Amino acid sequence: MGLRRFYREWLFPHVTRWCLAGKALGAERRAALADVGGEVLEVGFGSGLNLPFYPATVARLVAVDSSRTALRLAAAQISRAPFPVDVQIHSGEALPFPPESFDAVVFTWTLCMIDDPHAALTEAWRVLRPRGRLIFLEHGRSPDAQLARWQDRWNPLNRWLFAGCNINRAIDTLVRNAGFELTSIERYQRHGPRVSSCVYRGVGVKTMTVGAV
Repeated sequence: MGLRRFYREWLFPHVTRWCLAGKALGAERRAALADVGGEVLEVGFGSGLNLPFYPATVARLVAVDSSRTALRLAAAQISRAPFPVDVQIHSGEALPFPPESFDAVVFTWTLCMIDDPHAALTEAWRVLRPRGRLIFLEHGRSPDAQLARWQDRWNPLNRWLFAGCNINRAIDTLVRNAGFELTSIERYQRHGPRVSSCVYRGVGVKTMTVGAV
């Protein structure tokens, strides 16, 4: 195994867990997940940092991630979950579930990492039931044009340093282009390096009449 692959598959899940834990991000997770319920799919489950913040309205969670290391790190969180958690190793771009399987699909700090975010979002649209909801909490492109230019300049190095993480994706545009109706969207600058701290938190709905494109 090469050094780069070793870093991405074995070390980076530990780095991600350390970077994305803590009270401040926990509060953001709680706010994003407050109204989730029913049969839920989480894409990019990682080490399970969202689990403590899912409400009692969740009947079952299917947790998908491509990293075996990250899923092993989630074992303690899964053992404490108050609802069934079905962990599966899959890519977000090719989900193995039938159409209209879930009431909600959750992405948190995942769309920055996926190689083809449009494919992942159209897969989410496919597996959602009519009026099902896409819940997302992501960092991405700043609405400030000057800062966005700096994000474009920094992004190649950021991808190299952080195992493919992109800081300049316009998350709201990606969600709309996958066929979702945005019913809620917040963009704000959280504490941290400005180039990587523009946050998108929102909800997209799979309407009865609009299909993925």
